[in-house]
Amino acid sequence: MKTINWKKAILAGFLGTILFDLLGLIITGTWWDIPGILGAKTGLGLAYGVVGHYSNGILLAILYAGIAPSLWGPKWFRPILFVVGETIALVWLFMLPLLGAGVAGIDMSPMMPVITLARHLVYAVPLIFLVNFDAKA
Repeated sequence: MKTINWKKAILAGFLGTILFDLLGLIITGTWWDIPGILGAKTGLGLAYGVVGHYSNGILLAILYAGIAPSLWGPKWFRPILFVVGETIALVWLFMLPLLGAGVAGIDMSPMMPVITLARHLVYAVPLIFLVNFDAKA
């Protein structure tokens, strides 16, 4: 039985969140748009939003590291499967409706589902290279 490589999982989550934010900057022209929304919606400010955003990215990578051996498909595909499922369940069906953007953010923009999925797919890149090789074949 494989155990979680905590250092690699934490690093992958941090790097994945940076990639997520970099793609967001390229697409939206805004750095730390998600932390800004988190800080504003909670009333706790940008610093809280940044900590919450990066903590969430790290937590998701740890969760992935724990379930990766149970996921279907080749090792390179498992992080993609994970982030697609996470994006649909947690972002499209939970977070965006909670923020008033509708299912998949469609009320905000017809491109929102594409943008959120693309950002989460780049988040998966460090999972493929840092975490995934620790999983069983």
